[in-house]
Amino acid sequence: MEYRRLGSSGLEVSELCLGAMTFGEPDEKSFMHGVGASEETSFAIMDAALDAGVNFVDTADVYGQDGLSERIVGRWMKERGTRDRTVLATKFRFRMGDGPNGTGASRLRIVRTVEDSLRRLQTDRIDLYQIHMQDVEVPEEETLRALDDLVRAGKVLYLGCSNYAAYRLVESLWTSDARRLERFVSLQAQYSLLVRDLEREHVPLCEKFGLGILPWSPLAGGFLSGKYERGQGAGEGSRFASSRWTSNLARYDNDRGWRTVDAVKQIARELGTTPTAVSLAWLLAKPAVTSVIFGARTIDQLKGNLAASGLRLPADAIKTLDDASAFELGYPYDFAQRIQGRW
Repeated sequence: MEYRRLGSSGLEVSELCLGAMTFGEPDEKSFMHGVGASEETSFAIMDAALDAGVNFVDTADVYGQDGLSERIVGRWMKERGTRDRTVLATKFRFRMGDGPNGTGASRLRIVRTVEDSLRRLQTDRIDLYQIHMQDVEVPEEETLRALDDLVRAGKVLYLGCSNYAAYRLVESLWTSDARRLERFVSLQAQYSLLVRDLEREHVPLCEKFGLGILPWSPLAGGFLSGKYERGQGAGEGSRFASSRWTSNLARYDNDRGWRTVDAVKQIARELGTTPTAVSLAWLLAKPAVTSVIFGARTIDQLKGNLAASGLRLPADAIKTLDDASAFELGYPYDFAQRIQGRW
């Protein structure tokens, strides 16, 4: 397992990060109903991941139900004595309570959410505390000052953001610099061979300002795992088979999607590995990416993802994948690319 510094910070994390969104079995009220793993299985997955060198675990207060994922991760760290071996990341922002202050990124809310997460995780600090999405109704300085206070109090060590627009992220970094507040060291965002929108603005931004990118959904919800075939629909028992996830399958069920899958399978055959490993390794080859977040509901899924560790794709393989998954840049990016070759 390779370890990388998270952006320009001094924190070292494994190149693969275990995502805990599927830990626990919530009821039908949760968007994760029917696709979660039992606590026993979740413990086994975390044990095996740690043994394989994965020191980075990412969760969020809204994962599961009433903080279910955080509670499971917290019990695992306490029962196994793994807290100091784990770089613990969690997120806040989305609704976790009733009333107008039950959601958002105000100072009042942040003070509550961090204490709730610390209690569920049974720890005295959160290594990487991330805002789950920008809150356009709250001044960025208010959010950053509250987070800065948490760092100064020792409850949080590093700050990260997720699902931020590029303009808002630049504003945030400028505010941190101008007001001498703690700044974000990472951006967690959807990024895969089939979702490359980050490359327009966010990737150049993160490279310039030293933020490590933490891709989520690196397999496009499993579409890039190679288990789906053109024209055959979702297999029984798969995430795409659920009515809640059907729209995701439709999103990728097109010429570009299948062209990309074909290229992934071809390279996997040539390298003697799996489509899953190839898809993750493509992301790991991107300069701005620090660690790729993967999910697992079974030990077999875990092993499939771990196969990407140490896999370094040849330059020609990366180009093949880049070309197969090429997307329309749109204006003004395509205009700038025609004139200068990049933007």
